[in-house]
Amino acid sequence: QVQLQESGGGLVQPGGSQILSCAAAGFDLEDYAIGWFRQAPGKEREVVSCISSSGGSRSYVDSVKGRFTISRDNAKNTVNLQMNNLKPEDTAVYYCGVPPSHWGQGTQVTVSS
Repeated sequence: QVQLQESGGGLVQPGGSQILSCAAAGFDLEDYAIGWFRQAPGKEREVVSCISSSGGSRSYVDSVKGRFTISRDNAKNTVNLQMNNLKPEDTAVYYCGVPPSHWGQGTQVTVSS
């Protein structure tokens, strides 16, 4: 069974840091590019960051450039999102995904004092 499972969400103060992790099961993640996406209340899901299958190419939405870093460990079948200098507007449910067919259940990140 193909699964993606996120972990690492929670409540963090503005300016703080968090690491999100995505673990894949049932398929070899190394064969796929993968992304982190987020959806805030009342907004559409947006792509936050993507990484190529080899890890050699990475992209970020402008609002997180310089603050977030995506990485992958193909040996462990995991992808991480290091989030620094978090802002209240980063509050959302974060998903890892291999569109269009493979998505995790999401993890809530709340940035608030």
